[in-house]
Amino acid sequence: MRSALCEVRASTIRSNRTPHPAPRTPFPRITHHPSRITIVTPPPTTLTDRVRAQTARFMERVGLTVHRLGIHPDVITIVGLLVVIVAAIPIAQGQHPLGALILALGLPLDALDGAVARAMQRQGKFGAVLDSTLDRYADGVIFSALALYFAGRDEFHWMLLALAALNGTFVVSYVRARAGEAGLSVKIGLFSRLERLAVLLIMFSIPPLLVPGLILLAVGTNFSGLQRLWYVYRHLDH
Repeated sequence: MRSALCEVRASTIRSNRTPHPAPRTPFPRITHHPSRITIVTPPPTTLTDRVRAQTARFMERVGLTVHRLGIHPDVITIVGLLVVIVAAIPIAQGQHPLGALILALGLPLDALDGAVARAMQRQGKFGAVLDSTLDRYADGVIFSALALYFAGRDEFHWMLLALAALNGTFVVSYVRARAGEAGLSVKIGLFSRLERLAVLLIMFSIPPLLVPGLILLAVGTNFSGLQRLWYVYRHLDH
């Protein structure tokens, strides 16, 4: 009996002397992999993204007001395309400053449809598909009108350049769309939609800049398309 009591006391003394584990640090552990380094960088932003960020609050108020008037965002998207078609008529006839004025008046519609969709808390994805599709139609209408203008003047080399700019514009958008289906956001490149519209407005408003602006668009859009394709090549599995 005495020996049993001694063993119990000895075990109690040993347990009291056992140091308690140190409390866990609140900081996360950093694990270094010996053969792999992963660098996470924020996605690149375009001029369009920066402009949207600067005008977000204003467009939010405007979108809410338009939504309260009962105007559907898809209607705004369609009206935006109609404005571009109207602007293409004087462009094809050589009245480029008038075409630029009409394009500038319809430019806010390009952002208003999205603001109204957010105000109505739209959950469906059809609106985004419709907007992107009609944007491509708008690009085709503008450059086709410009090509028709040069064809009417027998300046077929500039007509081909307008078609090259149209081709580059489509490639820029197509690469982004296909990469998005693969789960990769592609927003790099100097000639996203807002940059292209800015060049178009300047070259139509100032007639001596028509051909230099067209050359800039033809080279810049195709370069941006290839730039985006290279970005996809580097970030997706082959």
